[in-house]
Amino acid sequence: MTAQAQLDPEQTETMTVREAIRQALREEMERDEDVYIMGEDVGLFGGVLEVTGDLFEEFGEERVRDTPIAEAGFMGAATGAAATGTRPVVELMFSDFMGVSMEQIMNQMAKMRYMFGGKTEMPVTVRTTEGGGMGAASQHSGTVHAWIAHFPGLKAVAPGTAASAKGLTKAAIRSDDPVFVFENKMIYEQKGSVPTDEDFTVPIGEASIEQEGDDVTVVATQRLVGESLDVAETLDGDIDVEVIDARSLYPLDTDTIVESVEKTGRLVVADESPLSYGIHAEVAARAQEEAFFSLDAPIQRVGTPDTHMPFSPPLEQEVLPDGDEVQHAIERIT
Repeated sequence: MTAQAQLDPEQTETMTVREAIRQALREEMERDEDVYIMGEDVGLFGGVLEVTGDLFEEFGEERVRDTPIAEAGFMGAATGAAATGTRPVVELMFSDFMGVSMEQIMNQMAKMRYMFGGKTEMPVTVRTTEGGGMGAASQHSGTVHAWIAHFPGLKAVAPGTAASAKGLTKAAIRSDDPVFVFENKMIYEQKGSVPTDEDFTVPIGEASIEQEGDDVTVVATQRLVGESLDVAETLDGDIDVEVIDARSLYPLDTDTIVESVEKTGRLVVADESPLSYGIHAEVAARAQEEAFFSLDAPIQRVGTPDTHMPFSPPLEQEVLPDGDEVQHAIERIT
């Protein structure tokens, strides 16, 4: 169990989530020559959302490789490359495109280590963007991380702060298993304190207590971590809110969540994905199974209705969950 507040200010630097991810990529490429980046527009263009930036100029086209618009092709290439000893970092422009390459992900990347009896490793990292808010319409605004978290053999992480974005990206690249890093596109400009130590990583499977509280636990992901922290500040003095950044979706840090619920007796789960059959349900089920007798009120879920993301900005804002919904959920059970 960790808390963001424990970071030493003298060993941190304030940067955006985008800068933190780029720093993680740079440090891992300097550390290990087998690490390289591949994806659409990651080279000269610097990434469609500017995350890879100037890495092409620094490392060259052999290690920052532009690919054709062929997700199934380069996801399969990354799978084969990882199986033969390198550490590819794939940028999948939008998570909605995962369906194009799902055969390579579900039947090859996820299963190869198992089907070869552990004789081959699969050190591939897939970075992809999620979420609405940009008016990019439904084919570019999905939140599909529950899909990947569901498949055995794959790990899924979803940072909500700049520090976790850097630490999880580095941990993913160093992992010998396939790890999907889901980046909410609306928090790339969000700033935070990030450790400057090049050995800093965030263990996959470890949540972070971003703010301690005694009255209600909010388990949030990605953009909704910051929204929940704002709500906690608004309610301070009336309701004492504990905010947990889940960070890792699979494996999930059940222990930290259960310990918090045992303390507060109340739980709100906030995640931008559709409400049915997703992360909300998994967190709620584990809390109910392991902390049932500590619960003093029904578990609340905050998420996207079971609908596609609209193109119309007013409709999009109506569909997207926000801090107001988190606050209403808290107030319903306190």
